[in-house]
Amino acid sequence: MKLIIAEKNDAARQIAERLSTGKPKKDKVYNTAIYRFEWKGEECVTIGLAGHILAPDFCDSVLFDKKLGWYSVTEDGEILPADMPDGLARPPYDTKRKPFLADGISIKGWKLESLPYLTWAPVIKLPAEKELIRSLKNLAKKSDSVIIATDFDREGELIGSDALNKVREVAPDLPVARAQYSSFTKAEITQAFDNLVSLDQNLADAGESRQHIDLIWGAVLTRYLTLAKFGGFGNVRSAGRVQTPTLALVVERERERMAFVPEDYWQIRGMGAAQGAAEDDRFKIAHKTARFTDKDAAETAYGHVDGATTATVAAVTKRSRKQQPPTPFATTSLQAAAAAEGISPARTMRIAESLYMAGLISYPRVDNTVYPATLDLGAVVSDLAKINPALAPVCKKVLAGPMKPTRGKVETTDHPPIYPTGEGDPSTLDGGQRKLYDLIARRFLATLMGPATIENTKLELDVNGEPFVASGDVLVTPGFREAYPYGLKRDEQMPPLEQGDTVDVFDIKLEAKQTEPPARYSQGKLVQEMEKRGLGTKSTRASIIERLYAVRYLKNDPVEPSQLGIAIIDALSQFAPRITSPDMTSELDGDMTRVERGEDTEEHVVTHSRALLAGVLDELLKHTQELGDAISDAVTADARVGACPKCGKDLVMKTSAKTRGSFIGCMGWPDCDVTYPVPSGVKVSPLEGEAAVCPECGAPRIKCQPFRQKAFEICVNPTCPTNYEPDLKVGECKVCAPRPDAMAT
Repeated sequence: MKLIIAEKNDAARQIAERLSTGKPKKDKVYNTAIYRFEWKGEECVTIGLAGHILAPDFCDSVLFDKKLGWYSVTEDGEILPADMPDGLARPPYDTKRKPFLADGISIKGWKLESLPYLTWAPVIKLPAEKELIRSLKNLAKKSDSVIIATDFDREGELIGSDALNKVREVAPDLPVARAQYSSFTKAEITQAFDNLVSLDQNLADAGESRQHIDLIWGAVLTRYLTLAKFGGFGNVRSAGRVQTPTLALVVERERERMAFVPEDYWQIRGMGAAQGAAEDDRFKIAHKTARFTDKDAAETAYGHVDGATTATVAAVTKRSRKQQPPTPFATTSLQAAAAAEGISPARTMRIAESLYMAGLISYPRVDNTVYPATLDLGAVVSDLAKINPALAPVCKKVLAGPMKPTRGKVETTDHPPIYPTGEGDPSTLDGGQRKLYDLIARRFLATLMGPATIENTKLELDVNGEPFVASGDVLVTPGFREAYPYGLKRDEQMPPLEQGDTVDVFDIKLEAKQTEPPARYSQGKLVQEMEKRGLGTKSTRASIIERLYAVRYLKNDPVEPSQLGIAIIDALSQFAPRITSPDMTSELDGDMTRVERGEDTEEHVVTHSRALLAGVLDELLKHTQELGDAISDAVTADARVGACPKCGKDLVMKTSAKTRGSFIGCMGWPDCDVTYPVPSGVKVSPLEGEAAVCPECGAPRIKCQPFRQKAFEICVNPTCPTNYEPDLKVGECKVCAPRPDAMAT
């Protein structure tokens, strides 16, 4: 039997359906779905994982022995050596308080003293999907060979490598091969399984390097920031090697906006029209001096045209320009284009993943912007016309040629750019799925079409001796714009006028304005800026932005940093500026790329990252009190639930010194003793606007988000009538209800 390991259950089903000579049979091993089928006369079974089946973690402690040195012990009793620097203190210690132990340091609890040891603690991999691992081993024992068919990238190769390691525990000599594919079309899957290759261990090691580095940096920095100033919603102050410099980009832009000093300027604008034209045919006119910086000059010019009703055409100029078709979609450009259509980068990737798993588009996590020669573009266009009638006319024009695909700057050999496969049924899609699929399909067609021609007409007008201008663009030759209308401006048709003609003018006004500060990043622009600065990867950037929103460092779109986000970056920039700079993160990502190419080792790269982190932590630990004070006000603001109904001061989330549990208390304590309990088992966040105040009792209302359940809103006052269901009368009590005869008397 041939065992095929896919990344997800849907992928396992798709592979079985594409390879099977008949209909695959769905079965179960324990509680895990599998698919049995026959391929080339051989019995096969596919099993889908749930992403990573192993999760990186730390042991509970690091211990020291004179013979063994520093080490950790796993739950199974395995001893893992720990390469601790000589400068770290060794037992016995002067105190027995945690994290200090008789023979080492506890790193399970969150203590500042343990962080230098946590930086160098061994990383272990624990089962994240025990049931799946059990099923995988069961099938491995019965198999003659195994094929790894996870996604072909760092994460997919690591998932496949981890699965293979579990297979090796029960079947160490099982032959192994790798299937690499970029879409779930029958042709692509068949091609991949007919041309099996070896697992790329360098690629898997690069993925594991990133996994370990992100765990170590995230654990150390998050614990440090949280312990430096405890409090707020959830109490945890998240940080990481990529998310912190990403947040710094947003804060830097906000600082530029805050420091911006607006300058006054004046504009003279109005409307024009050919004589006798309808109101709908009017066009905008403006003084040739687009911005007056001298108020007196602006008022003088306006004095000449105030009340004017006609103008003379001084000149008419027409120019044509070519607008080139776009390059193929890579992950970042797809996220940016989708964000312009109202789909966030994180949601874009979730939808793209579902379209990929359904076989509608190719693999969505790519850097490549050049179609490979092996991709039959004409066949894809033909298939697209068959399944998408709305695009059939455009597809017909593309097939008529000449078909010259555009090329981007990045060319890789792992996956093609993102394109529609021409398979599946797009008519079943709705909402965001349909919107994103149409964007991808139209972009693909646009990359195969010619340029658009846009004609610009410029009018120069004389209004009582003052020069005015008007211009309009018209799409003359649609070219690629017939398929890809996104971002296309509406035609601004100018009337057919000649030099010396008279036009009517209306509503000429002098407008006082001020220069605007630099615009905030949209989520799409932030993804592009992250790519430009070398922050994150095509697979992680969207989730990093989503994480920054989740921990309340960012808000709104365009992206705006919260008070807490600004305070965190300001404090870190003062005491450990390297954390907020993209340079160190980009350096570590470069190290991982060298591992992928076989130019460096996972062990060396992870050790190098630990050394960088240790240097940063040394500086932070010297300034823990100052940093805590610097973010104190922001943490208090982040913890605010609302106003106290008794004294009017802030009600904030607090932590009990005895129980370490959360409750809501008044900042006016001890003069004001108002407190409220916090619901357990839910994630709590404040509400804004009118919804933030209970109309019944005046206490704050909060939003509660249970795990994997629908969120609900409640008043924090447990005695508030809104927290009780109204009494429902179901009848009279037979025991105490008055008797009818007693009522008659």
